[in-house]
Amino acid sequence: MAAVDCDMPVEPESIISTPEDLEREAEIFKEKGNALYIKKEYSEAFNYYTKAIDACPKNASYYGNRAATLMMLNRFREALEDSQQSVRLDDCFMKGHLREGKCHLSLGNAMAASRCFQKVLELDPTNAQALQEHKNAAAVLEYEKMAEFGFDKRDFRKVVFCMDRALEFAGACHKYKILKAECLALLGRYPEAQSVASDILRMDSTNADALYVRGLCLYYEDCIDKAVQFFVQALRMAPDHEKARLACRNAKALRAKKEEGNTAFKDRDYDAAYQLYTEALTIDPNNIKTNAKLYCNRATAGAKLNKLEQAIEDCSSAIKLDDTYIKAYLRRAQCYMDLEQYEEAVRDYEKVYHTEKTKEHKNLLKNAQLELKKSKRKDYYKVLGVGKDATEDEIKKAYRKRALMHHPDRHSGASTEVQKEEEKKFKEVGEAFTVLSDPKKKSRYDSGHDLEEGGMGDFDANDIFKAFFGGPGNFTFETNSGPGNFFFQFG
Repeated sequence: MAAVDCDMPVEPESIISTPEDLEREAEIFKEKGNALYIKKEYSEAFNYYTKAIDACPKNASYYGNRAATLMMLNRFREALEDSQQSVRLDDCFMKGHLREGKCHLSLGNAMAASRCFQKVLELDPTNAQALQEHKNAAAVLEYEKMAEFGFDKRDFRKVVFCMDRALEFAGACHKYKILKAECLALLGRYPEAQSVASDILRMDSTNADALYVRGLCLYYEDCIDKAVQFFVQALRMAPDHEKARLACRNAKALRAKKEEGNTAFKDRDYDAAYQLYTEALTIDPNNIKTNAKLYCNRATAGAKLNKLEQAIEDCSSAIKLDDTYIKAYLRRAQCYMDLEQYEEAVRDYEKVYHTEKTKEHKNLLKNAQLELKKSKRKDYYKVLGVGKDATEDEIKKAYRKRALMHHPDRHSGASTEVQKEEEKKFKEVGEAFTVLSDPKKKSRYDSGHDLEEGGMGDFDANDIFKAFFGGPGNFTFETNSGPGNFFFQFG
């Protein structure tokens, strides 16, 4: 008989866990998960609930507990899957239906949420939580309808209000956040809109709607090149994204037309530039910031074409779109100066200087104030009918002509009213000559000083006339065939 080889290895007996063992083990994991949940250590609680599910995958409550933990971790899509699994395993599991409804509501599917809460009420008509959540879901549906109506009417403030209320119940709904962000962008509240879109992109960098909103903010802030990049990226993620396609087309068209206008202006083809800026303004009326610049650009071209009134209108349109646009105020002020509308120019320069207290802006304001002050005095150049660059000889000739024209002796046969008017003009001519023929007085007058401060003193217009033409007998006024017709005879 062969001997038994005692060194031969012996196969160990297999360790087989019974269903009862697995259930006990699962319960232990669940209890540990519950303890961690109470301590708000949700990630660790999630791990233990997962172990419980692995040990006993047919237990509805384990999925329900893990769903609750995932909800606390704001992982609502995963929580929705677990809660749905829990009610598949047990259709009467009310906590499972409640959690499924809460997940649907948090994700913005209020209709599906309502069905879940209705199921709970069928199982327990007095369930207070289900009754309240059902009302919440109905409120969210109503806010959705109001927002849709508001968007169609371009009442973007109303849409933002509705989305804020809806997000109180549906905090994880990207759709609501995107709609709010889009309306914030359309309202010009770009930092807020970008913040919302950026939060979504941090969680989902491929979200086409968020990429579109980021591009929209840049587009409306006149950062068109960067905006196009975001629109292109959004279309790469979602080729059928109609809003991104339209915005991308408008952005490219606006950029091209504006650049054409700028090129024409640099080439001094002001007519072409004016027309190109006009065409650019028709591309997208909603792009406020870019259109403000286009109006100002067109005003600049218009000023070059001496269309000063139209240029002022364009600057006013730019300011209406963007009341912080300094260049538009400066351009309009210069047009007012060119039209000698000094009060309006001072008003614009004051606005600029209060906004940006630079030396240049201060000088512009002081110059406009000086011109305004000068405009309220007698314009001696106009009185004599000469330009501000008139020579000494031109001033003398002008005085000779105007003094003879308005001398009282020439109008001795006219009515009393006419005589008084002509006498007044005669004195003004003498006053004008006294100032403009004296270099010091002329300098003070041109610089805007009050001449009384410089000792202009009293003067007699007749004395000036006699000094200019000579003493009595050097000239006479005689009529020539009837009243009102005169000729002058000099000695």
